[in-house]
Amino acid sequence: MSISKELLARRRFLQLSAFVGAGAVIAACGAKAPAAPATEATAAPAAEATMAPEATMAPEATATVAAEATVAPTAEPALPAAPAPGPLSAADVGGMDGLIAKAKAEGELNVIALPHDWLNYGEVISSFTKKYGIKVNELNPDAGSGDEVAAIKANAGNTGPQAPDVIDVGFAFGPASKEAKLLQPYKVSTWSEIPDSLKDADGFWFGAYYGVLAIAVNKDVVKASPASWADLLKADYKGQFALTGDPRSSNQAIQTVYAAAQSNGGSLDDAKPGLDFFAKLKESGTLIETMGSSALFTQGETPIMPMWSYLALGLRDTTAGNPAVDVVIPEPVFGGVYVQGISAYAPHPHAARLWQEHLFSDEVQLIWAKAYGIPTRFAAMLSAKKVPADVLSKIPSADLMAKAVFPTVDQLTASKKVITEQWDTIVKMEIKKKA
Repeated sequence: MSISKELLARRRFLQLSAFVGAGAVIAACGAKAPAAPATEATAAPAAEATMAPEATMAPEATATVAAEATVAPTAEPALPAAPAPGPLSAADVGGMDGLIAKAKAEGELNVIALPHDWLNYGEVISSFTKKYGIKVNELNPDAGSGDEVAAIKANAGNTGPQAPDVIDVGFAFGPASKEAKLLQPYKVSTWSEIPDSLKDADGFWFGAYYGVLAIAVNKDVVKASPASWADLLKADYKGQFALTGDPRSSNQAIQTVYAAAQSNGGSLDDAKPGLDFFAKLKESGTLIETMGSSALFTQGETPIMPMWSYLALGLRDTTAGNPAVDVVIPEPVFGGVYVQGISAYAPHPHAARLWQEHLFSDEVQLIWAKAYGIPTRFAAMLSAKKVPADVLSKIPSADLMAKAVFPTVDQLTASKKVITEQWDTIVKMEIKKKA
C-alpha cells in the first residue's frame, strides 16, 4: 500500500472509531447512531464460508416448544445449586499466568453453537488450542441461542463434555440467563474497552460483536434481487425465501422477524407485525419450510436467505462468484449484538475464563473484524492504532452502519417473547432442517 493510501486508511480508522464509539450508546437507548463519513467495504476473500449457528433445535426441543403452544405451561424442574463461582478476574488467581495454569490443569473446554464458518470461529478455536494446549469439545454447532440456554439447564450438575462451559447468544438471552441464575460473572482483562451499554455491570454477560441484518441472494437463480421486505411478496420470489433457523429458538431467525416488523407497521416496541408479514410470506408461497444453509443456498434450493451482514458478506467471498451473491441491506437498517457468558455450572470454570480472555484479545477481535464482524473493542483498538489497514476494508461502510437502529435489552426481551410464543399461532409453519 502506498503512503498516501496508508494515510487515507488511518483517517478512516478515526472516522469509524467515532462511529463505533457511538455504538455504545445506540445499543443502550435504541436510537440511531449519528451519521459518520462513509468508508467503502471491499470484498477481500474471507477464510471460510459463513453460515449461522442458529440452524436447528433438537427434535425433543422442537416438540417441547410445539407442546407449549397448545397446553398450559408447567413449572420447570428446580435446578441443583450451582457451585461457587470462579474468580471475577485473572488478577484473583495471580494474573494471566495463574489463570493459564489452572485452565491447563482442567485440560478441556466445552463450547456450543460455534460452527467454524460463523465469524471464522474455526480459526478462533484452533488458535486457542494451539496457544494453550487445551482440548475444545464442540457441542451441537447448529444450535440456536435458546438451545444453548436449554443445554445449560439440561446439564446442570453434569461435569462431562455434554455440559457447555460458555455460550455465545443473542443480546436478549444474556440478561435473561443472568436472571435465571444460569451464568457466573467474570471480567476480562480488556473489560474497560467494552462499551458499558454492551455489558452487564457485574460481569455476567458481555457483548462480543455485532452487525446488521442483510439478505443474501443467489444471483444464478434470482435475477432481480428484492430491494425491501415488501418486495418478497412479489410472485417472482415464490418458493425462494428460507429462514436459517427456527424462530422459536434461533436468535437470528427471531431478529429477522423483528427486523421485518420495522417496515411493516411495527416498531421496536411492537414485533407482532413481523409475524403478520411472515404469515403473508407463507400464504404467498414465498416462505418455504426448508431451513436455509450455505450448502442449500449455493445449490440454489434456498436462494434468498436473511442473515447478519458479516455472514452474508463472508458467504459472498466464499462462493467467489460461483454462484454470484448479492448482499441487500433492507431498511430500516437493523442491528444486532451477540454476547458471551460463562455457565454457572461450567465443568471447566478456569478454561472458560481463559476462553473469554482469548475472545477479547486483540488477536481474536481482529479475526472477527476480518470476517466482517464489528468487535466490541474495535473503537479502543482503533484509537490505540492496533488495527491494520486491510482489516478496516472488511468493515461495512460507516454511513450504512450509522443508519442502524439497535433495540434495547427490554425491547429485545419483549419482542423475543412475542415472536417465540406466537409463531405457531400466527405463522403456523414448522421450519425444518433438511435431512
